[in-house]
Amino acid sequence: MWDERYAAEDFVFGTEPNDYLRANVAGLRPGSVCCIGDGEGRNGVFLAEHGLTVTSVDLSSVGLEKAARLAASRQVPLTTIAADLAHWVTTPAGRGPWGNVVSIFCHLPSAVRAVVYPALVDALEPGGVFLLEAYTPDQLGRGTGGPNDTDLLLTAARLEVELAGLVFEHLEESIRDVREGALHTGTAAVVQCIARKP
Repeated sequence: MWDERYAAEDFVFGTEPNDYLRANVAGLRPGSVCCIGDGEGRNGVFLAEHGLTVTSVDLSSVGLEKAARLAASRQVPLTTIAADLAHWVTTPAGRGPWGNVVSIFCHLPSAVRAVVYPALVDALEPGGVFLLEAYTPDQLGRGTGGPNDTDLLLTAARLEVELAGLVFEHLEESIRDVREGALHTGTAAVVQCIARKP
């Protein structure tokens, strides 16, 4: 599905970074960052432009090829890995350590999150940051982006459980305007999270 979606010539979510990430990049830990579900690379490339050492992981090799082209066009290094996250987080490469983990609209089934999130929390360095934005169940029916399966959607309460071991510096559900390419456009129900490893 994602290979087909990313096969378009245009960047389907645009080439500009996510607003929440842009607003909070200064609070990330210097060093490495693992961008999960980074697709066409708009967020990973943005982080690389801010001096971070970025590894973008996504299921779609087609999306990551575009990410590599975007990085080259902006003259920044970007490591791309096409992989199933549930398997990759158990590999030596997936275990980090990471200074930061960034998850922007990376919607995983709860059974996959149960593997991926604890592994990434373990892989974070002390003081490392987990930054996330995702759609909530209130997004259903809005027609402005995101999955139609409740199991893929997140809430603040779910994140408190699923990111156990981290200290939340910001955790909020809100309604905001999202303008990110053709597929994320309009008023959206989101949850935003910045959590740090003690």
